[in-house]
Amino acid sequence: MDSTQKTLADFMDLPDLDIMERAVVFNEYMEDIKANHHLQYRRVSMSGSRPIMEVMDPYSGNVEEMIYLASNDYLNLTKHPRTIEAGKQALEKYGTGAGSVPLLGGTLDIHIELEKKIARFKGCQNAILYTSGFGSNVGTLLAMLDEKDVAILDLLDHASIIDGCQRANVEYFRHNNIDSLEKVLKKVQHQYRTKLIAVDGVYSMDGDIAPLDQIVALAKQYGAYVMVDEAHATGVIGKNGRGTPEYFNLEGKVDIVAGTFSKGLGCVGGFIAASDELVELLHYYSRAYMFSTAPTPQVAGSLIAGIDIIETEPELRQKLWDNIHYFRKQLLDLGFNLGRSETAIFPIIIGDDLKVKEMCRMLHERGVYVNPVLYPAVPKRLARVRMSLMSAHTKCQLDYVLDSLESIGKKLGIIKSISDKKVKAV
Repeated sequence: MDSTQKTLADFMDLPDLDIMERAVVFNEYMEDIKANHHLQYRRVSMSGSRPIMEVMDPYSGNVEEMIYLASNDYLNLTKHPRTIEAGKQALEKYGTGAGSVPLLGGTLDIHIELEKKIARFKGCQNAILYTSGFGSNVGTLLAMLDEKDVAILDLLDHASIIDGCQRANVEYFRHNNIDSLEKVLKKVQHQYRTKLIAVDGVYSMDGDIAPLDQIVALAKQYGAYVMVDEAHATGVIGKNGRGTPEYFNLEGKVDIVAGTFSKGLGCVGGFIAASDELVELLHYYSRAYMFSTAPTPQVAGSLIAGIDIIETEPELRQKLWDNIHYFRKQLLDLGFNLGRSETAIFPIIIGDDLKVKEMCRMLHERGVYVNPVLYPAVPKRLARVRMSLMSAHTKCQLDYVLDSLESIGKKLGIIKSISDKKVKAV
């Protein structure tokens, strides 16, 4: 099988094969990808998230040091001494697990402390904890919406938001397009019991920010509620790192603030911050909350410390933004297409699956860890190399990455050489 002529979409539905036969054919596809050194997924880290990560090379079998540009650990809180120490203390006090689902016997005082802390941090009355960010969105939306309601979604919303709306009617508007949103709101204005607009604060594949101020204003005009997923915004945007509502001076004015603990806060889990009344309803109707064991005590302890760090060590966020501004300028000067990116997420949009795979292979060989994002995850014309920065990346590391990108970009014809530019200018 020639994997360069196929995509994951080709194996989503093979009507003549049952699931086990389909798995065999898909495995043949994956084996060819491995043979071409195009498999850049599930590379095994031997050291955890940090700017220079030890990786088990899937092709040489050796442990190699690589510059890590595929982490959502924007502030490097996974390795911060305060989060580690707080996790240790919680582990010693409470043990390795909560022992039960939160509604029955698994709610610990440290969970209540975290709920209060994240609610205050997000400018809301209360919060509910989940064991994953995906689960927080799915569990909340399934509890809130059914066939009498409508979810109004941005076309680029995260999969967890889309999956959570399976019981509801769904209408989509063009990405970050306020005119398109208003057309949908006019269409559904008198049709449904509940109208909920759900958006990402920062979009994970494009790195751009939702125009939340305009979205909230339209929602009030048309009697809709607003939910914003803060996964890639928490710790990154806003004057104090509190995310998209703070960025737009809307703290306390967004109906539902969702998020994950696995990115800027450097841990795992998810939350919903909202009114006291909605949180109380979710305690009894959100199946992802009711039927999942409560978060581990170590996670809760580390997260409490993580929020404190965001509030008391603003230099981490400043260093991150210094890196963002520097890296962005250099990439644009080299001629790379970064799309709409304006945060720590950098998509190099190439529009050719094979070139994306080749660029990732060459970068891997140079010790640079990035991710390919291919069709059907994005349209074919928007296939890309995705990178993300951390506050602890040094200028020396970023310069090495930039030099590698420039060399490979010219070799693959993604960017022009200096001589080509001069000829075209003449």
